[in-house]
Amino acid sequence: MPSVQSSDVRGLSAVDASRRLAAEGPNELPAPRRRAAWKLFVGQLTHLFALMLWAAAVLAVVGGLAPLAVAIVVIIILNGVFAFAQEYRADRAAERLRDLLPTRVQVIRDGEVTRVDATQLVRDDLMVLGAGDRVSADLQLVAVHGLAVDESTLTGESVPVRPATGQQVFAGTFVVQGEAEAVVTAVAGNTRLAGIQTLTESADRPPSPLTVELHRLIRVIAVIAVAVGVSLTAVSLLLGLSVTEALLFGVGVMVALVPEGLLPTVTLSLARGAQRMAHGNALVRRLDAVETLGATTYVCTDKTGTLTMNQMEVLEVWTPYGVVAIQGRGYEPVGSAEGDPAAIEATSKAAASAIACIRGRAVRSKGRWVAEGDPMEVAIDVLARRLGVPPVDPVTVTHRVAFTSETRYSAVVVNGNTVVIGAPDALLPYCWANGEAAAAVEDLAGRGRRVLAVTVASGVRVHDGQLELGADVLDLLAVVGLEDPPRPDVHDALTTCRQAGVKIAVVTGDHAATAAVIAREVGLLGPDGLVVTGSELPDDDERLGELLDRDDGIVVARVTPADKLRIARALRRRGHVVAMTGDGVNDAPALREADVGVAMGASGSDVARAAADLVLLDDHFASIVTAIRLGRATFSNVRRSLTYHLADNVAELAPFVAWALSGGSLPLAIGVLQVLALDIGTDVLPALALGVERPGPRVLEGPARHRRLVDRRLLGRAFGVLGLTEAVVAMTAFVLILTGHGWRFGAEPSGAALAVASGTAFAVIVLMQMANSLACRSERSTLFEIGFTTNRPLLLAIAAEMVLLTVFLGVPPVAELLGGGWPSLQGWLFAVAGVIVLLLVDTSTKLLRRSRTRG
Repeated sequence: MPSVQSSDVRGLSAVDASRRLAAEGPNELPAPRRRAAWKLFVGQLTHLFALMLWAAAVLAVVGGLAPLAVAIVVIIILNGVFAFAQEYRADRAAERLRDLLPTRVQVIRDGEVTRVDATQLVRDDLMVLGAGDRVSADLQLVAVHGLAVDESTLTGESVPVRPATGQQVFAGTFVVQGEAEAVVTAVAGNTRLAGIQTLTESADRPPSPLTVELHRLIRVIAVIAVAVGVSLTAVSLLLGLSVTEALLFGVGVMVALVPEGLLPTVTLSLARGAQRMAHGNALVRRLDAVETLGATTYVCTDKTGTLTMNQMEVLEVWTPYGVVAIQGRGYEPVGSAEGDPAAIEATSKAAASAIACIRGRAVRSKGRWVAEGDPMEVAIDVLARRLGVPPVDPVTVTHRVAFTSETRYSAVVVNGNTVVIGAPDALLPYCWANGEAAAAVEDLAGRGRRVLAVTVASGVRVHDGQLELGADVLDLLAVVGLEDPPRPDVHDALTTCRQAGVKIAVVTGDHAATAAVIAREVGLLGPDGLVVTGSELPDDDERLGELLDRDDGIVVARVTPADKLRIARALRRRGHVVAMTGDGVNDAPALREADVGVAMGASGSDVARAAADLVLLDDHFASIVTAIRLGRATFSNVRRSLTYHLADNVAELAPFVAWALSGGSLPLAIGVLQVLALDIGTDVLPALALGVERPGPRVLEGPARHRRLVDRRLLGRAFGVLGLTEAVVAMTAFVLILTGHGWRFGAEPSGAALAVASGTAFAVIVLMQMANSLACRSERSTLFEIGFTTNRPLLLAIAAEMVLLTVFLGVPPVAELLGGGWPSLQGWLFAVAGVIVLLLVDTSTKLLRRSRTRG
């Protein structure tokens, strides 16, 4: 194991690091052992539901019904192929997440702190760890500043450990507090994490709540199908069919009535929704979070980087000698200072002290200056360069005190002096003669500036990683005023949120006045909005929920992680579906407590990302709104597919129920093979097309209307309106066609008459399912309101459905196999009339429901 002295304070050189990387390879865990594709596929053909279908196929072969057996096998294989494709895709989701969110680490090379991809780490690199960082290699600590590490990923213990200098920390753990410098001792496959990777490979992923609900729905439908099948088997025996014929008839009915394409189409809808969210810079880490996103009613958002650009720039500095205006452009370290010479000198002294506490810096990349590290620290670095202040030699820094959300300051001991920077209200109580400074802070914050106090002291002890502060021990050098401009399109995003019935709160650690100015500027805080600090929040959760639950916005400033956790709990207890943003390590509990935890992908900590359900790749509030919009649209698409499938099942079931209730006097309108042709032939493509329906223009008008996939409204529409209409029209057409061919109730129809009548019923159901697919595009708007051409995949699916219908009824061998013939002109007129009737019924029920809602 390398010794602590293997890297000095300057770290490796860039040349040495490149050589080691070329010789030893990137810092990547060995690729997890993937399950063989053929094993995945076989698994989809041998689960319980598939085994039931295999048994049915065997019974069909034994009974001499080879076509039915072939149809059942086709269903098994089609479902298996689709499910295999989805699982294969899910197995690679972690790899896509890693590519979208590469872990960046801080290392010291050639004496300078720089950020590199974690895969570029090599042995003997000198790493800099900070709160929220994921430990990306096995390390030996060389300097510790209040460090606490969460090793639960390796040990299962949730209580953080506090390693000392000389001890090791391991890859896969998280820094939850403090800072440290450490030498890399092992990378890639030589880490302790790689040694236990096989344990995680064997663990099965638990099903998501959404998947559980879908499987429960499938089981309910399967139970109904079995019950109907058993009942019809009994009726068949009573009507004189042999035991084998009755059994095969019942099995065929059961197989036919199970919506085999339902689960694949629902899964595709969710996967497509997650894909659209990723294109909208919102990465869903759990597929079932799509459902929750669509139901969000309250968003607790951070300010910096979410509502603002997170591009800090120092505009003015208050000193005891006057105010200095800083001129410059962006992060370019060229500019000037305007003010009294004494004030400028004091500003330079303050900058020289402050840069000892920071690690962020401005770097030139691709022809422009960009931030590397925390934007506020980068702004201080740029200020120092504009004033001509030289950098601090890291050798002169003997102690570091890390920033925490509790203390809200960081400190270093450099050349025997203690430099402390942080929130003014956290430091001013320890400064002497701070009256003018407090007024300056209020003035800067009242104009929307972020404020930072720079202080120095001598003789202040550092004990257990913290300063021992007391009254009048700090000398205030300056109060720095920074600008972080609002994002230009946040105002529109907030307006959209309110239209969607989503309430918003700014929950920030920033100064109350600064946060209030930004909130008013972007339109989040209305005339009746409220500004409070974390210390002013009610102790009772019920009163806290009442305080937060307001339409005109609220700003909660100077919050602690415990405050954020309480806020999430209080809002959830009031019935809200809460989305909580966070980027720091201490935000993880609140992110887990919220219904949807939203982490920052660009600036957030690895701990926050791991706790979140949604990761914003661009840290932008508008991306949350986009995700809510796509979540609602995806959830609606799932319900569309469900409605479409369930309505078809009613039409398919009606002929068998009518046959059973008539005691066999009414012939079967469609047979088992025709039902299977509907399920695995004509219905599949429209259902898939419904699953990719684009968000409607009114998807964010008003609050979310549904929380569950299947409710009384969906069942009532599928069974009582659309399905019932299809069943009535199809059976009416069947009876009238038979009657027109001379058939009388109770008599045995001729083969030709039955074929034409059965083909008519089949055509009626197929054409009405085309109309059903158009009707299912919206639960509230009529087809004439949303138009016919906005879902092109659906139009193509309907065209393909027409082709299949022609093949099933017009190609003699296929028609003979299925048991239906080409309809007469009268039969086609019935089918066209069925389309008109279904669309009229759908339109009427929607208009009636809307009128009742308005009333």
